[in-house]
Amino acid sequence: MRAAAIILALITAAEAQAHSGHVHWLDMGTTWTWNPWVTIPMLLSGGFYIAGLARLWQRAGIGRGVRLWQAGCFFLGWVLLVVALVTPLHWLGERLFTAHMIEHEILMALAAPLLVVGRPVVMLWALSSPLRRGVGGVSRMSTVAGAWGWLTNPPIATLLHGAALWSWHAPELYEAALTDPWIHWLQHLSFFLTAIVFWRALLQGREEAYGAAVFYLFITSLHTGFLGILLAFFRRTIYPTQTLGAAEWGLTPLEDQQLAGLFMWIPAGIVYAGAALILAGLWIARSGASRSRGGQNAYAPR
Repeated sequence: MRAAAIILALITAAEAQAHSGHVHWLDMGTTWTWNPWVTIPMLLSGGFYIAGLARLWQRAGIGRGVRLWQAGCFFLGWVLLVVALVTPLHWLGERLFTAHMIEHEILMALAAPLLVVGRPVVMLWALSSPLRRGVGGVSRMSTVAGAWGWLTNPPIATLLHGAALWSWHAPELYEAALTDPWIHWLQHLSFFLTAIVFWRALLQGREEAYGAAVFYLFITSLHTGFLGILLAFFRRTIYPTQTLGAAEWGLTPLEDQQLAGLFMWIPAGIVYAGAALILAGLWIARSGASRSRGGQNAYAPR
């Protein structure tokens, strides 16, 4: 009930400020973020994906190589990146801890897995054949393939993602990210890239890996939930700069921190739990199918 009351107060305060003219939510030059270090990579990734998908489907047929639902996942993940980094949510996140936490969770727990499921490797099909073969040759080099295999090893990927999350929530680093745009950009980049590697490691599609993926999702849910609990129940503000403007939105600094912790603890935990259930279901279904095929082969005529 307390969390619901805080959310209601936040919405009411935001509407009051919007109507008073203090915050112009529809002013794309004020509350929308057009940092070229963000927008240009996003535009390029979206354009390359569309071009690569069109070329692949032209040659192989629609839905082959990348299924329609996978393409839909990629575009949904791409839109969520826009929501997190370009829309007024990012502007608000620089002024309100709760919004900043929502932004981070969108990047790591929603956009990243959707992009991975969408098979972004299809972007290579946007390149010319010689260039595509060149990139493929580089990716098959023993050093490159070995490094990628090490990064996408589930325990390594889980550790790297967890280290990025906890390191950036150290008060000194977190406060530095709020005062320096380049450090803030690096924070978001490390969150996003380690999340991509983490979800890629868990969603590689090998049925024997799904059981382990459930375990690593459980571990991630535990440590992120613990960090959320610390923020929600700590009796003083940990990031004074982040919560400095909370009163402008009808919250005390401590309430802003508590609500941010609740968002990290509960909604993110639901995402990880949901992903674990899906992978567990796939693991059981594929294991059952494999045993069924094995049983049929055992009685097949020789």
